[in-house]
Amino acid sequence: MSGFRNEAGGRIDRNKPVSFTFDGKTYRGFQGDTLASALIANGVHLVGRSFKYHRPRGILTAGSEEPNALIGVDRGPGRYTPNLRATQIEVYDGLKCESQNRWPSLDWDVGEVNNAIGRFLSAGFYYKTFMWPKKAWEKLYEPLIRRAAGLGHVPTGADPDRYTQHYAHCDVLIVGAGPAGLAAALAASENGKRVILCDEQSEPGGSLLYEDTATIDGVPAAEWLQQTLAELAKRPGLTILPRTTAFGFYPHNFLGLVERVTDHLAAPAASLPRERVWQVRAGRVIFATGSIERPLAFPENDRPGVMMAEAARQYLHRYAARPGESATIFTANDSAYRAALDLLAAGVEIKAIADLRPNPTGPWADKARAVGIPVYGETAVIGTRGRLRLGSVILGRVGWRSGETVPCDTLLMSGGFTPSVSLFSQSRGKLRWDTALQAYIPAASAENECSAGACRGVFDLAAVLADGWEAGQSGASRNFITDAVSVGQSGFVGATPHRRKPHALKAFVDFQNDVTTKDIKLATQEGFHSIEHVKRYTTSGMATDQGRLSNINTLALVADTLEKSVPEVGLTSFRPPYTPTSFGAFAGVARGELFDPVRRTPIHEWAAAHGAAFEDVGLWKRAHYFPQAGEDMHAAVARECRTVRDRAGIFDASTLGKIEVAGPDAAEFMNRMYTNPFQKLAVGQLRYGVMLREDGFVLDDGVVARLAEDRFHVTTTTGGAPRVLHMMEDYLQTEWPDLNVWLTSITEEWATIAVQGPRARDILAPLVEGTDISRDAMPHMTWRDGKVAGIPARIWRVSFTGELGFEVNVPSGYGRTIWEAILASGQPHGLTPYGTETMHVLRAEKGYIIVGQETDGTAVPDDVNLGWAVARKKHDFVGMRSLQRAALQAPDRKQLVGLLTDEPQTVLEEGAQLVAHADERTAASTIPALGHVTSAYYSATLGRSIALALVQGGRGRLGQKLDVPMPDGRIAVSVVDPIFYDKDNERLNG
Repeated sequence: MSGFRNEAGGRIDRNKPVSFTFDGKTYRGFQGDTLASALIANGVHLVGRSFKYHRPRGILTAGSEEPNALIGVDRGPGRYTPNLRATQIEVYDGLKCESQNRWPSLDWDVGEVNNAIGRFLSAGFYYKTFMWPKKAWEKLYEPLIRRAAGLGHVPTGADPDRYTQHYAHCDVLIVGAGPAGLAAALAASENGKRVILCDEQSEPGGSLLYEDTATIDGVPAAEWLQQTLAELAKRPGLTILPRTTAFGFYPHNFLGLVERVTDHLAAPAASLPRERVWQVRAGRVIFATGSIERPLAFPENDRPGVMMAEAARQYLHRYAARPGESATIFTANDSAYRAALDLLAAGVEIKAIADLRPNPTGPWADKARAVGIPVYGETAVIGTRGRLRLGSVILGRVGWRSGETVPCDTLLMSGGFTPSVSLFSQSRGKLRWDTALQAYIPAASAENECSAGACRGVFDLAAVLADGWEAGQSGASRNFITDAVSVGQSGFVGATPHRRKPHALKAFVDFQNDVTTKDIKLATQEGFHSIEHVKRYTTSGMATDQGRLSNINTLALVADTLEKSVPEVGLTSFRPPYTPTSFGAFAGVARGELFDPVRRTPIHEWAAAHGAAFEDVGLWKRAHYFPQAGEDMHAAVARECRTVRDRAGIFDASTLGKIEVAGPDAAEFMNRMYTNPFQKLAVGQLRYGVMLREDGFVLDDGVVARLAEDRFHVTTTTGGAPRVLHMMEDYLQTEWPDLNVWLTSITEEWATIAVQGPRARDILAPLVEGTDISRDAMPHMTWRDGKVAGIPARIWRVSFTGELGFEVNVPSGYGRTIWEAILASGQPHGLTPYGTETMHVLRAEKGYIIVGQETDGTAVPDDVNLGWAVARKKHDFVGMRSLQRAALQAPDRKQLVGLLTDEPQTVLEEGAQLVAHADERTAASTIPALGHVTSAYYSATLGRSIALALVQGGRGRLGQKLDVPMPDGRIAVSVVDPIFYDKDNERLNG
């Protein structure tokens, strides 16, 4: 043996040594080591500082539940990852990592002063402390808390790694590749089923990876494992995913798995992603997630060198690393005796076994006594000593105030085993309390899943294997023969007994959040009797392990204080993710333009080349305005508005959402979705449609063309297309599956070019073939098929400016060609391109609304002067019943009106509030708001400012004065009709 590494044994590859650094110091390890095992083999036990008290902390466990050894790993520029668990970090040559939550160094941390004043930092101290003086919160308390919060530091550079996502379906998904999971995989894949077997460790096997003495069916466990994996590899329908954590269970057997693909490699291939998320829909799910050894809550139980007994066995047998030179065991069950015997055989001096049980008997206690290990019944660890590493423990008989000091550098503890039920709980399965195990185990399932092995309270190796096989074969049985000596599964929950003064000690329940037994008791004394409230007040169970280590002890402490049983106290919820999961894994390839896609119309490049200023509308880039030399936005918009009113303008409307509704029942479907009737709309006609939510509030609007008896071309607002299509699909699939209708998104199939203004017909007519677009042949709100510049097109006679207008719809590939052809035809007529800002001004002059601007999610059609679009005699439509509610018909609802400022050049701010006019207000301490401004512009056509607003009882206030209070003083406005221009629509019908 060399150092703390055994010269033989373990699953590490001694032919592949690696070098890594921890806090700047170089250490040696082997391929197959985790960072935790390599540090232990190098005699390093101090790995971090605790969150609140900055107490020295060491490696406690060997799995993903590790609360103390949270490490930052630096893999180069942009590749720093904080808060990784040392027990899951696989060492490779050149690994660079560091401890966290300490300054200036791990050995000497200034934050340790918190430990000295710990009695003042009990649970909830921040709620009581940071309230006075009130002004100190922003300048003192909040900055201090923000600086102290968190573990590790946030990476600042962009992450250069790649993350992918993969969808899969399988007949059986098995979570956990220990003995139960492997047996389930053998059984489930035997008849050709598609099986996925995933495990969070680097290789399958679970506890068999460190089982050194047991045999299975006559062969050593390690050999059985090798044979089983070889057999599974031959089965074509089975996929094994190591380094893969099932982090979430979602409805209908949909699970999220995250596979760590390259974090264990020193130089991964550029073609490989760092992580891959598997989104799996499984016919059946088998949980074989094992169990977690439960800590004991005794005074000073957190020093470096205090470790779980089963973790010590794993480090010894799997990694050939001894946790120390001399050890004391503190237990309430037989499994820790096995750890003591194994460590003794490896050369570790076992000073004593302190057993909480009154009279430890049975084969394991007999074996311990036979090799000379002192065994003390009804004995507890009542304290520990040592600063940066455990130096001694104090043993005392139950009820003693003091006891015997035992020098040692390692303390192994075991309070029994807690079945890992997190994923089962996420599946909405019901748990029941098992008194013998002192733990919750699965009871009633809500999904098509089952649990096998230790995660449902089965621990004997032969029984675990049989249980897994039965789960895989849905009830079939098979006997596995093992010679493993059974380990009793008694345990202990809550605080271990001692008679020391409580205020002078800390016994930790949640190691990561520094929650002590005193904190739990204090919470219940202060009135927090619900376990969910205790959890939030103390933060116990809110660490990265989600309470897998702390929950049972917390429940027992609350139950003891309230004099209730643990089942009466209940259980907190387990939520995804099961373990911390990187943001990159969830984002996948969705970064940059793939995260926030930029959609461009076919005319975008032309607009960019001609100096357009763009704005983002939804995911689209839209031309905001087209400035000429020396023009700012206001000047450009004024020029564009005047040109459209006097001559003509051309506008890119391709971003409008477009949905084709087709099928024999298409007209009936449209009738039900929109407020106005569509059954009798003739082919060749257009109709403005309003869509409501179920609560009667306006969701979207748009113009609809009837293409045929069984086909409609529906337009929506630019930003509303996804929600409209989603709502249509929802109702078609869930409410009216009897309707024979198909929905197709055609937004990007068509480019839409609007030509608006008194000369629009003169510009368009020379380009149109086969269609008469004269006033009589093609009146307002009709459409015709034809050719424009030789390209097949749908020509709509429609306007959103109040001027004579046409919209030319052509296949997107021809969009720019038609745009340039219309521009060329319009040059003699003074045609100008205009942008969305001009479109907004022109429509506001006509009192036309924009959904999402004049509506705020609480507006019904009548509020925004669309009552005429609601059919009163047609059959039911979505939202119709809601419109009949008295509150939605009240005369004092906010209604759309126009506003004119007393000073014509003053443009109101959108969103500004409206109140009663100063001359009409009483001397009240508060002035109620009557509404708000929804749109406000300067109208070059009218030579003054205009605004639209939603005002309480607005239509009854026409002619009244209101005020708009602003920081520089009130602005007086007159309430007027919202149609400011061409009220009789003479220009529209030109």
